[in-house]
Amino acid sequence: MTILSKSLALAGASALAAISIAAPAQAQVGGVATANSVVAIAQAKALGEAYKQIDTTYASYYTQMQSKRQEMNGMLAKLDKNGDKEVDQAEMDAATAAKNPVLAQIDQKEKEINTLREPIMKAQIYVVEQIAQKYSAAQQAVVKSKKLNYILAPDAFVWAPDSINVTSDITAEIDKLIPAANVTPPAEWKPTQQSANIYQQVQQLIATAAQIQAARAAQQQPAAQQPTGR
Repeated sequence: MTILSKSLALAGASALAAISIAAPAQAQVGGVATANSVVAIAQAKALGEAYKQIDTTYASYYTQMQSKRQEMNGMLAKLDKNGDKEVDQAEMDAATAAKNPVLAQIDQKEKEINTLREPIMKAQIYVVEQIAQKYSAAQQAVVKSKKLNYILAPDAFVWAPDSINVTSDITAEIDKLIPAANVTPPAEWKPTQQSANIYQQVQQLIATAAQIQAARAAQQQPAAQQPTGR
């Protein structure tokens, strides 16, 4: 049984705006450039707009999932025997050994959450797949326009100037190739493993962007809310 959700929490579509790559339009060095394919896909306008549409379509699902998570947290609290507001492994083992019925209730609640999440994830993966399919053509367009000989992944460099990063250039080409994505997958459609992997990486970027936004918001609280010390 899994107590915590296996999937990343879905961040709001606005968090996509926090994903940015410094890529000034300058000549690349010796025909060599770098690009992050996942970031290029995540920055695509089609993805942001499609995610917003999916959020609207499944708004009631998100509400239900939030409610069920709160219920699950209440169930977990019953297993917290030392009052530290956490369920550690010892407490979980004790509940398992005692065949505590709360465990079955938690498992059922998680299954309900996963059932609600499934169509949302399917729609999102379908969107990511459509955009990813345009990546190769977008990359070739950038290679041709900038007369590049090589494009390497960022982690292939120990150091490189921002000027050789063509990620945003590739995103711009993707935007031309697919200005909008379909959010309704065909009934018989099934995601490929590659699409699922890219989706998970995109979701991680979005989650990280949301965390950055939250941290910035906390730092930018009005001075009036800060203690004066007087």
